[in-house]
Amino acid sequence: MPSDTSASGATPSGNVPPPSGPSPSTAPDAPAAGPSGTGHGYRALLRNREFAGLYAGLTLSVAASTLSGFALGTLVDARTGSPFLTAVSMYGATFATVIGALTLMSVADGGRPRRTLVALQCVSLAGVAAQALPGLPLAARFGLLLLLGFFQSLGTGTRLGLLAEVVPRAGYAPARSLMNVTAGATAVLGYAVGGVLTRHLTPYQVFLVAAALTAAGLAVVAATVREHSIRPAGRPGLRRTRAANRELIGDPGRRALLLNLWVPNGLVVGCEALFLSYAPDHAGSLLAAASAGMLLGDLVVGRLLTAAGRRRAAFPLRLLLAVPYLLFALHPPLPLALVAVFVSGAGFAATLPLQELLLAATPDAVRGQVQGVESAGRMTWQGLGAAVAGGVASVLAPAAAITAVAAASIAVTVASRPSVARAARAADIRAGAAPGHSGPAA
Repeated sequence: MPSDTSASGATPSGNVPPPSGPSPSTAPDAPAAGPSGTGHGYRALLRNREFAGLYAGLTLSVAASTLSGFALGTLVDARTGSPFLTAVSMYGATFATVIGALTLMSVADGGRPRRTLVALQCVSLAGVAAQALPGLPLAARFGLLLLLGFFQSLGTGTRLGLLAEVVPRAGYAPARSLMNVTAGATAVLGYAVGGVLTRHLTPYQVFLVAAALTAAGLAVVAATVREHSIRPAGRPGLRRTRAANRELIGDPGRRALLLNLWVPNGLVVGCEALFLSYAPDHAGSLLAAASAGMLLGDLVVGRLLTAAGRRRAAFPLRLLLAVPYLLFALHPPLPLALVAVFVSGAGFAATLPLQELLLAATPDAVRGQVQGVESAGRMTWQGLGAAVAGGVASVLAPAAAITAVAAASIAVTVASRPSVARAARAADIRAGAAPGHSGPAA
């Protein structure tokens, strides 16, 4: 299942102080170098001290979150024996992300983003360390889980807002690609390591390992990231969050981009959620194939394609995300099903060009909030997609449900394509270039 790496002024359109340096939406691309043609390959990005700090901090945070979730799931399963409570303990934090997006996500665009990110990581450290207390009741553990999910969603928005400031525009998609690939690989490795650790350590000791990783991520960010000046005046809060969200959803172009980042993606995750019902003995293989395809897609699209190439690939990739699942109507043999799921996984890379367009269409003053909202909405729609698919599967057979949900994803992609094309042209105009300068909108 895809994860995320990846979510104002008085109003988003209000005046903001001029930046002290070029922003990603205005900075010229670096001279072409490397396969991507942007001069911003992975090694070049990692030579950027601030990006390297954000990248290392994210990697350590994902590792800590994975181990913490595994430890909590193990503890809840041992105490309750409930599959439902165990699943909620491992993934329930994602449901709190939407609360952050709707209430306080404007903190991602506060005047001191580095300080905000460090403070949020301190809260995460305190929460993970508290889980290591042996006598803590399960109700308190679930409360901590939701609280951490809320603050982590704010941290995601702050981190992505900083990312848009520490790398130039041409480096944004490769940077997101590298972070996505690493986060996915770290999560897979984290669950494997968690399985080994729980054989030799108690869940409370695994929580301490997760706390140590969180502390290391906090130290890296504090040592490498500096404050940035592309920030609005005023105090972040509920009113500013609501005002920015209203303007975000009220803008037809950005609304179309969010729709395409959330719904087709979430519905296909719903298809993946039915693997256990469709093929109980092979669900692990199918999920592994989906993950492998996702990682390969992010590598190819983020590293090897130019900005124009990503723009042209966006629509085919969104179709690729769902079309292979139509084969499940025919109950394909396992090898063919694995190939279909692998190919579909590569389609998740459609998020990269859409995120580039969303960034280009967003005023500097609310970039962190908008990206935080996008991330939280995408994670929420993954949960909704699983619920929708499960509901359909309760009426139809699993194979028929997978096919129906995939067809719905295709319908959303095709129906919204004209709106996405208009959003791409508007982003080009905002960037001060002729419409379509990065290639045909998809």
